[in-house]
Amino acid sequence: MRTKAANRRIVVLAGAFVVLLGIALGRAFWLQAVNGDAYAAMAVSQHRETVVVPAGRGTIADRNGEPLAIGKPATTVYANPRQVDHPRDVALAAAKILGVDAGATYAALTDGSRGFVYLARKADPGRAEKLEKLGFTGLGFYPEELRTYPQGSVGAQVIGFAGLDNKGLEGLERSLEKKLAGRPGSRTIVKDPLGRALDVVSTNPESPGKGVRLTLDHQIQANAEMVLQDVVRRYGARAASAVVMNPRTGAILAMAVAPGFDANRFATTQPDRRRNRAVTDTYEPGSTFKLVTVAAALQEGIVAPRTSFRLAPTIKVADRVIRESHDRGTERLTVRQIVEYSSNIGTITIAERLGEGGLASWIDRFGFGKPTGIDFPGESPGFALPLDQWSGSTIGTVPIGHGIAVTPIQMARAYAAIGNGGMLVRPHLVERVDGQSVRVHRGRRVVSQQVSRQMMSMLRGVVLEGTGTAAAIPGYTVAGKTGTAAKINASGRYSHSRYVASFVGLVPATKPELVIMVMVDEPHGSIYGGDVAAPAFREIARFNLQHLEVPPDAPKKAKSEEQTKSAKPVRKTPVEQKQQPQAKR
Repeated sequence: MRTKAANRRIVVLAGAFVVLLGIALGRAFWLQAVNGDAYAAMAVSQHRETVVVPAGRGTIADRNGEPLAIGKPATTVYANPRQVDHPRDVALAAAKILGVDAGATYAALTDGSRGFVYLARKADPGRAEKLEKLGFTGLGFYPEELRTYPQGSVGAQVIGFAGLDNKGLEGLERSLEKKLAGRPGSRTIVKDPLGRALDVVSTNPESPGKGVRLTLDHQIQANAEMVLQDVVRRYGARAASAVVMNPRTGAILAMAVAPGFDANRFATTQPDRRRNRAVTDTYEPGSTFKLVTVAAALQEGIVAPRTSFRLAPTIKVADRVIRESHDRGTERLTVRQIVEYSSNIGTITIAERLGEGGLASWIDRFGFGKPTGIDFPGESPGFALPLDQWSGSTIGTVPIGHGIAVTPIQMARAYAAIGNGGMLVRPHLVERVDGQSVRVHRGRRVVSQQVSRQMMSMLRGVVLEGTGTAAAIPGYTVAGKTGTAAKINASGRYSHSRYVASFVGLVPATKPELVIMVMVDEPHGSIYGGDVAAPAFREIARFNLQHLEVPPDAPKKAKSEEQTKSAKPVRKTPVEQKQQPQAKR
């Protein structure tokens, strides 16, 4: 009996072994044959890791190759919390070497639900290497690029900035994103059981972004910003803008805004300071807009520079009485004198001869009310009232720069057309991409060369003996126009304390190399374009002429003209009479 019982136990035990073996074989078959690929992939993933290698972002340089936006080498440090053996030690070391918060780092490293956490993005490479040499398990390091702006605040509103992921967020960094960004690559790394890298088994190389060269000149830009900052400080102004442009090609040499900001500190800068006001902001231009009215009448043959009018000190247009910005009696003025002394009554009289439809057509031909097409994001089209919405008094306000909103770049382009012989060019900031020249759009004719010469002669008179004498530069002929306009307040009426002062000029007037537009928003003390903006134009222009080595075109006349201007009385414009908004000098 005992033998039979023992045999039965042996058979049962053998059967159990057979069953267990069958289960094991079945499980092995299931793991290897059915789910073999999946588990093999898991095994590989535990020993291999693919790391994305960001592409180097293309540089941005000025017209002379001076860097405005570049990539600085950096190292990103990351960790796999599941592989970190000593999170406390890692957190303390990272805090000491990289300057990160030890508490937050420790919390991230002890979170077992996560397989990837950043310890530091774009850290100093030397510091990251020091941490790597400590040999902590579960840490990883890969090179990145930190976008930096060597010129700091110079051109910051134009260049814009890229974020932590090197993606353009504002300005040219944003609009040129596709050209600057490049294509990222990758690296596959073999690791040991402790998560330490052993070898790189495959690499997919990244493609760096394309370099961009701008038309900006960083020295001209820096000088313009300095002059504007001084104006804003001196007159307690809200802001100021300036545009320096080649009138023949539309190339922007400077586009300055004050107050400015350091592009390297964009994250802590208020959005209002980051705005490129020369392109995005509009204002009523005042008397600088009289250029459009007079040029249109000359082109239509309605008047000539010597055409004279007997002008009263006031004019009634529909239900509105408009006055001169300065006291005078009834007198006869030629078209030339109307421009030189910025006569509101004379300009409106010319506009009435041109007619509402004619003036509206010429406003459109000069490009107001629509974007210039400049290669910069967020351009404002300005505002020009459609002809079918004109009231009876519009023919009395728009010709002198009220009831219309323009941008500084639009005004600079309009004056460039007068200075270059009558061609309305497209302003542009980008000169080359990846070494290839960017096609420059040909301008379209807006006035004849004869009208261009006539207007330039009259604009020279503004600076010689009119409202713009403060813009004169010894040794050079200057043509330009002043403008002062009251701003509209919250109630929709014109303010008696808030003004915009501006000056737009061309130099040398005999063959313009530069058109410079200066606009000062809400100056205090003095409010007139001839007092506030014209001197700023002069300072910007003097530096630019020397920097670009533009030869003087009136060296012999310089001294005599200065003596004449200092001895010759200039019509002074008192504060505007409060009954009506006026365009002033």
